[in-house]
Amino acid sequence: MKIRDMKVTLCSRLDVREFIETNHYSKSINGCIADYCFKLTFDDALIGAAFFGRMAMAGQWKKYGRCESDVIELRRLCCIDATPKNTESFFIGAMIRWLKKNTLYKVIVSYADAEHGHSGVIYRASNFKYLGHSAGAKVIVYQNRTYHDKTIRTKYKGELKPFAKKIKAALESGEAAYKTTAGKHTYVYSLA
Repeated sequence: MKIRDMKVTLCSRLDVREFIETNHYSKSINGCIADYCFKLTFDDALIGAAFFGRMAMAGQWKKYGRCESDVIELRRLCCIDATPKNTESFFIGAMIRWLKKNTLYKVIVSYADAEHGHSGVIYRASNFKYLGHSAGAKVIVYQNRTYHDKTIRTKYKGELKPFAKKIKAALESGEAAYKTTAGKHTYVYSLA
């Protein structure tokens, strides 16, 4: 498998959902806004996937741009383990070129999750600027899966969603517990 024979194409969220849920350490894309999805293929086989979307936290864009439409976040990126060295930086480079040519975004923000041993090597190799390490977040661990703290406050038409009720009950019974994560490394790439 050679990088020069790989192809990066824009696709739908549905095209990459299963791949990301299988190959990304988070095993989930639930709750992620996916404005632009990309797939990486070799001989028509899916070997990598990524998507960009608006930032997860309201108002977070203010740290990185003048207006919300200036900033996009690289929300998920993963490749199969069998890809050669530099595959991820090739993939990121192709997506950056596409975003520069086809959008008006000025900044890409991405995070390397220290909780999973990530430090952002791929972002440094792709010329992202390192902005530092953030403090850990409070999460809920339930049945060997991690959920954002806001899970227990998720409502639909003014009522807690059934899953929110389930997690809240698990916290009360001791089946679930709060944990503070190791934090994240923040990286930005200027498209302007």
